[in-house]
Amino acid sequence: MSLPSLRLKSNSDRRIKGGHLWVFSNEVDIAQTPLTALEAGQEVQLETASGKLLGLATVSPDNLICARLHSRDAAHGLDKSLLVHRLKVALSLREKLFDKPFYRLVYGESDLLPGVVVDRFGDYLVVQITTPGMERVRSEIIDALVQVLKPAGILFKNDGAARKAEKLASYVEVAFGEVPERVALEENGVRFEAPVHTGQKTGWFYDHRMNRARLAPYVQGKRVLDLYSYIGGWGVQAAVFGASEVMCVDSSAAALDLVEHNAALNGVADKMAVVEGDVMDALRELKGAGEKFDVVIADPPAFIKKRKDIRNGENAYRRLNEQAMRLLNRDGILVSASCSMHLAENSLRDILLAASRHLDRHLVIAERGFQGADHPLHPAIPETGYIKSYFCRVLPV
Repeated sequence: MSLPSLRLKSNSDRRIKGGHLWVFSNEVDIAQTPLTALEAGQEVQLETASGKLLGLATVSPDNLICARLHSRDAAHGLDKSLLVHRLKVALSLREKLFDKPFYRLVYGESDLLPGVVVDRFGDYLVVQITTPGMERVRSEIIDALVQVLKPAGILFKNDGAARKAEKLASYVEVAFGEVPERVALEENGVRFEAPVHTGQKTGWFYDHRMNRARLAPYVQGKRVLDLYSYIGGWGVQAAVFGASEVMCVDSSAAALDLVEHNAALNGVADKMAVVEGDVMDALRELKGAGEKFDVVIADPPAFIKKRKDIRNGENAYRRLNEQAMRLLNRDGILVSASCSMHLAENSLRDILLAASRHLDRHLVIAERGFQGADHPLHPAIPETGYIKSYFCRVLPV
């Protein structure tokens, strides 16, 4: 079956030829191939201005990113066969890197499956679809995952904001087998249970795995504060790594219940304390109470959702990190992280420097962290690299 064409304007093919997978609406020659003639999710042949094939893509006619390339070979369209191949290639990388099946199996564009994320929790898979093109092959995705991994259950956690932008319905449903409310995982030798049906994103954040592993030498025998703790990814690991005491702060009572549950799973419940409430309010209250910590971990949700939010978001990161530094002992460690794609790594570094100088502190960066290897960076798409973290020593001048 022949596919409709989507033709680019003259000289608008450079990024695609350079390895990028996105087509922007202002790059399309709408006189020859109008976007309005295409259905959301429809597969098309992407062509240069002269009609040369660039590859196959699916379209989002109403969005700025109006098409995403999934194949550069016209013989390999978006079907079960291609999905199985892509999954096997993605799996081969993860199996080289991890000795247990707990990782991000598919990371969208980096695994040449734009619009799909799959997190693996042993025998259970949690899938997020964010584009109409991938939504159209939902059943093929299920079949491919079953063929390659033979899971006990597949959960579609399709309730993210990206779907709303694509005019896709929001839903959370078991698509294959059975998936319990909580699934077990292991990270850096520490056991957890994650709420995949009701939790944030897929229920867990594998992206900071390597950064959390770096905690070990910094927290032994130390008092640790974990801000925006969620279900204890940082805090419980700090306790297992030898911290003397860990306080977790989060606005969600349900998340803090799981902090305590996960601490008990690892035999460190006696080291844990939880505080429910707004993090900035909690920081002020802890400062007023004269509390001090040897290590403070500040890993907030994304303060910068869109480019227009950069200025306000940078101010929010500065306020958070400055207040966190106020709670450190004289020779303390601040672990500062960001998952905001639009916050440059150097910008976070400059924010930390400005905060430390405002408090008349001397700050040095001991380590820098990035996302784990199960979130590989596509070199032509800088947006695939979003995690950044700094391990900072903060001293009096």
